[in-house]
This record gives sequence, C-alpha cells and structure tokens, in this order.
Amino acid sequence: MSGAPTTAHSVVEPSANSKRIAGFLVVLYAVISMVPLGWIFATGWKTPPDSISYPPKIVFEPSLEGYCNLFTTRTRQTNEYIEALGPPQGECDEVTRRREMVIAGTSNYVPRFVNSLIIAFGSTFLAVSLGVFSAYAFSRFKIPLADDLLFFILSTRMMPPIAVAIPIYLMYRELGLSDSALGMILLYTAVNVSLAVWLLKGFIDEIPREYEEAAMIDGYTRLHAFFKVVLPQAATGIAATAIFCMIFAWNEYAFAVLLTSGEAQTAPPFIPTIIGEGGMDWPAVGAGTTLFLIPIVFFTILLRKHLLRGITFGAVRK
Repeated sequence: MSGAPTTAHSVVEPSANSKRIAGFLVVLYAVISMVPLGWIFATGWKTPPDSISYPPKIVFEPSLEGYCNLFTTRTRQTNEYIEALGPPQGECDEVTRRREMVIAGTSNYVPRFVNSLIIAFGSTFLAVSLGVFSAYAFSRFKIPLADDLLFFILSTRMMPPIAVAIPIYLMYRELGLSDSALGMILLYTAVNVSLAVWLLKGFIDEIPREYEEAAMIDGYTRLHAFFKVVLPQAATGIAATAIFCMIFAWNEYAFAVLLTSGEAQTAPPFIPTIIGEGGMDWPAVGAGTTLFLIPIVFFTILLRKHLLRGITFGAVRK
C-alpha cells in the first residue's frame, strides 16, 4: 500500500493532545475545588456587614474583626464607659470598640482546637498501630474464615454513624465516657481500624515473605523480623493509611455533636455555634474554619509522597 505511513499511538504512552486535555481537566477540577476554600479564607478577613452583603463583595477592605471575634468574647457598653477605659490595648481591642463593645474574655475556640488535635492524632496512632498488627496476621498466617472476618471488619464502615449513635451514647453514659477525650479516641479508633486493616493488608501482601525468612535464618525472631523488615518496607502504606484515618478523625461531626458538649468538644461542632449580635458571625466562622484546615493540610503535605501509592496499591502486581 502506498501513501504516508501512519503512526500508531501506544496504549501505554498517551498522545500529546491527550496529555494537554488531561492537564486542563486536572487544573479545572483543582480550581473549582479551591473556590469554596478561597471564599472561606476571604470571609475570615471581612467585616460582618461585608460577609452578608448582596451581591457578595469580591473586593473589600481586609479586617481582623473575624479573628478577633473568634478568640474573644465581647459585651456591649456605653460610649462613656468605653471612653473611660483609656486608649485601646492592641488591634483587637480597637476593632471591638468600633462596634461599641469591649473584650470580656477569651473564647473556647483554642481549647476545642486542642481537643481536636489530641483526639485526632491519638485515634490515628491507635488505629494504625492496631491495623498494622492485624493486617500482618491476616497476611502471613492461616486464619480460619479469614475472608469472612475481613468482610465483617469492612462491614463496620458500611453503617452510617447516625444508625449507631444512640446505642453508643447510652453505652458511653453508663461507662462514664461521655464528653471525654478518652471516649472519643476509643470510638474513632474503633471506626478507623477497619479501614487501616484493609489498606495495610494490601501493602503487607506485596512484601515478599523471603525477606522475613532470610532475617529469621540470621537469628531474628518473627517479632524482630516484623519490626526490622516488614515495618520499614510498609512505611509507605502506614503513612497513606494514617492520612485517611486522620482526615476522618479530624473532620468527624456526628459523634462529636452527640457525645461531647464541654470538656472534650472538638472544633467541628463548636465552629457553627459562633454567634454574633445579628446572628451567625460569618467572619469568625470563616476564620475558625481556615485555622482548622491548617493542621490537616500540613499533615497531608508532609506525607504526600506516600498518598498516591496509598490510593493505588494493588493496581500493578508483580
């Protein structure tokens, strides 16, 4: 046959046009996904009137009022009382006095934020620790009804939290675990451990058994071989699993609303309760949400190199 030769594209290597289209779609998706986050960030720097203006203000004069309201409680006073206090003590005091109010004390945002850190990191550590041991047992030993047990473990994530919220509430009330950090850590650990077992089993299955056998021939016990050989090889899976468990524990709302109210309350149920004089204090809500996002973003960025492998494990087998 005559004519110009045709070029066949490999099924593995995409064409240049395919790469450009894929890149455009990824960028478009990223931009669309970032719009709500950008709006929340901007709202934290608006004044209350600007935050509820219609049409919404894109260009506005930044203000610290949202952050000041987030960290303080305020009371309305007369102009005579405010003038008798002398000059403002700091930016927040000045912003508050413009609204004919004075700072009465600190808010509960910082304790709630600290509770989120303790509960989320504590439950993530326990869930991953228990998950890696359980996954190793399922991967390396012959366990009766292993497939059924794995399915049962996974099935615990199929039920919506609200379906078991009332029984858990009654059980926690009897055990004295309501409104306690320990109770929330144990609960989030129980919810996350199923996900940890399934993710980590896939990683451990990919680690050749010959590595452990060689270590045990050299004199290691199985436990020593687990810590010296398996754990370093499974570090990628452990990091990826920790990210998923951390995200759930950090953002969980339903159990936190039902089981906490004061001492152990986390930030998610606290932020919607920030009320201003005219209703919801949207700048303070935006400021609180922005600060709440920072730890999970840093945690994900810190372990980001493990995340892609964590969500694609098992896609390619040797």
